[in-house]
Amino acid sequence: MSGQFEATIEVDRPAEEVFAYLADGRNDPQFSPRVLKIERIPDAPTTVDTVFRSTVKDAGMKSAREFRITALEAPVKIRWAEVSKNRLTAREGGYDLEPLADGRTRVRIFNVLEGHGLGKVLVGLALAAARKDADGFGTRIKAAAEAAITPR
Repeated sequence: MSGQFEATIEVDRPAEEVFAYLADGRNDPQFSPRVLKIERIPDAPTTVDTVFRSTVKDAGMKSAREFRITALEAPVKIRWAEVSKNRLTAREGGYDLEPLADGRTRVRIFNVLEGHGLGKVLVGLALAAARKDADGFGTRIKAAAEAAITPR
């Protein structure tokens, strides 16, 4: 079983700068408290096939995660797929960015969660929690991006 959650927010910063901020997954701890540690492999600008390796804490349990960038189209599209083997994985995820006329950026984030083994039973609960927090997650992304990117 699998399912998707998503959120859409508007960031008061230009699309090129929001794209650069989000493409560097090392910024994830700024808006995702579940991410305890993250590194980019190789330690070079993000491109297709860049891997982000992280340690996350979900439901009180730590796990190792690896995500590979599968598409990168500045400044409008970022896609990833989880390559780690966990009970719950993000089969696909991404950001869609839309530049707005007033220098702001509309950002849609989504993840398709998938269960493996026992995770097939747990994926419904994980999706419910992710959907419940989707708007809050979007708000955290907005706040972190606006704090990190100097206004023009």
